[in-house]
Amino acid sequence: MSGGGSFSSDQTTLLLDTVGANTLSRAGRARITSIQAKGIASSKLELHNVSTSGAAAAGNLVATYNFGTEGLEVYVPGSGILFDEGIVYNLTGASGSATVTITGG
Repeated sequence: MSGGGSFSSDQTTLLLDTVGANTLSRAGRARITSIQAKGIASSKLELHNVSTSGAAAAGNLVATYNFGTEGLEVYVPGSGILFDEGIVYNLTGASGSATVTITGG
């Protein structure tokens, strides 16, 4: 911006850690635009569109990613994956973590 204006963005990142159960990462509307995860053998990331961790079930499962030591890099084209209630995740693997980029609020 010219003239010393400011810039703000609704894009941020979420760190998802292996915790052994469904976990609420963000309440409310958001779009996932990318996912990066450390390479851990036999890892799985499940993403649910719900507002509480207890509500996660097969009927609201939006995406499942299986990966190994090669890691995971997903860049979602267009507007991303919409979660209109919230993002609940389950990340399994030895001691892995994933970074999710989201837009919206």
